[in-house]
Amino acid sequence: MRFSLPASLCAPLTPMRLVFLLGGLVMSSWCLAETTDEENLSAHAQTTFNWQTHPGYSAAYTGPNSMITGAESMYTFSATAMLGIRPWANGEFFYNAEMVEGVPFSTNLVGLGGYTNGEITRAGGSSPSEYRQRLFLRQTWNNGGGSDRVEAEANQFAGFIDKNRFVLTVGNFSTLDVFDPNTYAKDPRTQFMNWGNWTYAAYDYAADARGFGWGFAAEWYRDDWALRFGRMTGPQEPNVLPTDFALDKHYGDQIEIEHAHTLFARPGKVRVLGYHNRAMLASFNDALNWLKANPGQYTGPDALVAVRNTERDKYGVGINIEQEVNDNTGFFLRAMVTDGHTETYAFTEVDDSVSTGLALNGKLWQRSEDSAGVSLMQNYLSDDRRRFLEAGGISYFIGDGALNYRPETIFESYYSLNLFKGGWLTPDYQFIMNPAYNADRGPIHVFAFRFHAEL
Repeated sequence: MRFSLPASLCAPLTPMRLVFLLGGLVMSSWCLAETTDEENLSAHAQTTFNWQTHPGYSAAYTGPNSMITGAESMYTFSATAMLGIRPWANGEFFYNAEMVEGVPFSTNLVGLGGYTNGEITRAGGSSPSEYRQRLFLRQTWNNGGGSDRVEAEANQFAGFIDKNRFVLTVGNFSTLDVFDPNTYAKDPRTQFMNWGNWTYAAYDYAADARGFGWGFAAEWYRDDWALRFGRMTGPQEPNVLPTDFALDKHYGDQIEIEHAHTLFARPGKVRVLGYHNRAMLASFNDALNWLKANPGQYTGPDALVAVRNTERDKYGVGINIEQEVNDNTGFFLRAMVTDGHTETYAFTEVDDSVSTGLALNGKLWQRSEDSAGVSLMQNYLSDDRRRFLEAGGISYFIGDGALNYRPETIFESYYSLNLFKGGWLTPDYQFIMNPAYNADRGPIHVFAFRFHAEL
């Protein structure tokens, strides 16, 4: 096994990289300066390097989209500049530029439903690439009920907002920037790494291959309640980068209701989210029939492509719970079910999912800037997708050529060690039973180290 640094750390200094470097120096002086009560300019930066490895594991057979059984390693590297300006009262305009690189396990991001690294969707190989990550406007209309202090952070100005308010976000951003928040399991750069811990694994939210899109999200807050609705663009074809801007025909809608409560004098929140996608998608039943009519005459996801000839709808509903247990411990749970009739649109190959765990603050052991977490998740396939894979079907991320079906079960634990102000080193361990829902493969042990720094 060989370890190598990301190519971007020794790559030629292009104009875009010069912007990142010079911008980082400016940002550090802005961000380290004491902020006023109301910010009008915002500048932040982050960098994250995540290295993962797994030893060899046993498998009765291997197919086109199986994770490699031999020992291997992967990495991701990202550097992001996040700039903002307040153009008028209660208006916020943000621009994010990001440089990324990375190589997944098994070269092509295959062999799992719950993938082990939340950064890998943005990486595109061992050569660094730069792209506009976000470009959006957020407008807030305050409506009384008392005010809350908002601290300065990435894509958020320091200031005050009313508890009762209406917020509209328009532009280029991620659905997950607004929907499915959770204090204890949300950010793969600082918390859990697995896809099934930073949102519902079954949430096939509309986005391009990097996880971003164009659209709008409206949020209404009233006392202990919040209501959110949004429509976002998806990809032109499932899980590709080019965006489909025909928002009147192809889109992802989501609606979420949230209620804040206290339980045994401890704060918590319950959220219920429903989503609806409409796009050119293949039905698994149609793809299965195509396989039977064309035995041995296909490679990869040919069956899905062959029957992707009509617009279809996809639905899902989920519940998201967060609950403070004591001053230094939080509990979370997410569970979602979907209709499961059609192929994956923009996320991963999971039809139903549940994840739960605990997040701990280092104050418990006199390390207030440290944190730790443990989680357990299970991912499931619908009967339609299962029958397609059992018949030898291949989709984009999974397909062993056969299937001895069991739910995919993943345990994850991490410890985030604060090295200096704004810098953390995180060892992480994931234990994966039935990778890609196949009891004839695994288990897999994944070990990781992540370095994250932010200004």
